[in-house]
Amino acid sequence: MLDVHRLRVFRSVVASGSVQAAAANLGYTPSAVSQHVTALQRETGLTLFAKAGRGIRPTAAGRVLAAEADEVLARLGEAELLVADLRAGRTGSLSIAYFASAGSAWLPEVVRAITTRFPGVRLDLELREHIPDGVEERADLQIVVADDGFDPGVGFTAHHLLDDPYVAVLPIGHRFAGLREIELAELATDHWIDNDYQRGWCRRNLLEACRAAGFAPPFHVEAHDYATALAFVDAGIGLTILPALGAVRLPAGTVAVPVVRPTPVRSVYAVVQDAVAEVPSVRAALDALRVVAATRTGAALPATDRREATYAG
Repeated sequence: MLDVHRLRVFRSVVASGSVQAAAANLGYTPSAVSQHVTALQRETGLTLFAKAGRGIRPTAAGRVLAAEADEVLARLGEAELLVADLRAGRTGSLSIAYFASAGSAWLPEVVRAITTRFPGVRLDLELREHIPDGVEERADLQIVVADDGFDPGVGFTAHHLLDDPYVAVLPIGHRFAGLREIELAELATDHWIDNDYQRGWCRRNLLEACRAAGFAPPFHVEAHDYATALAFVDAGIGLTILPALGAVRLPAGTVAVPVVRPTPVRSVYAVVQDAVAEVPSVRAALDALRVVAATRTGAALPATDRREATYAG
């Protein structure tokens, strides 16, 4: 392996025309420059300079090596710039996994914040409802729903973003549409629209709250996602209950009313790989998530109570 530092000294001697001039340009002593050149000739087994009067000139081999050194040093300079960019978060890639309602409500603002500050970063976004079992399959940052105080695993840190209470989304003409809040049991006889075909944690959380209120929800329509369920509510088919984050953008013919006694709540976290936690683009993503979680969360409340009605989250 050639010593890169010696290549730099050698290239300076060729460009400067003499050992003394190279020493002056590099801030070395002539003796130190001569030692580097001698060591490089020994490493390569080549005679790189020949005497020319009182000075020296590169041999044919020296000129070829000098030309090659230019390309090597240029590429090395590019690599050093790349390393500096990576440290500063100006380039590279960032993978973010998210669940559907967080994606639609939060990610546009988060992505805008990242790409504005770090336009060279390539973003890899993936819709993912669960944390993968394999560490190698996990994203740099994943937005997840989990129990309070859950363990994200070795090498990962969970940052709490939000406690997200559930709301009932009702047709605008529903008998409870103008209320500040609804007791969950008061909806026991309504037509319910399911919104989680995966039977995931959020649905199980809702079912547990209904059991605590003394009934099992009467699902009359099964939809596969929040958007479809909301469209059915807009059509007057029934009501659906979902986390407030999923009701940020409601159809015109619907309203969202907080449910109480009990109020199902889900906790939302950002799980970050410890290995990339200090990468500037990752820190920026986490900061942006905290901002949108604090400022862009909450369902549209009934028009009659919007100034008065408040709820957690």
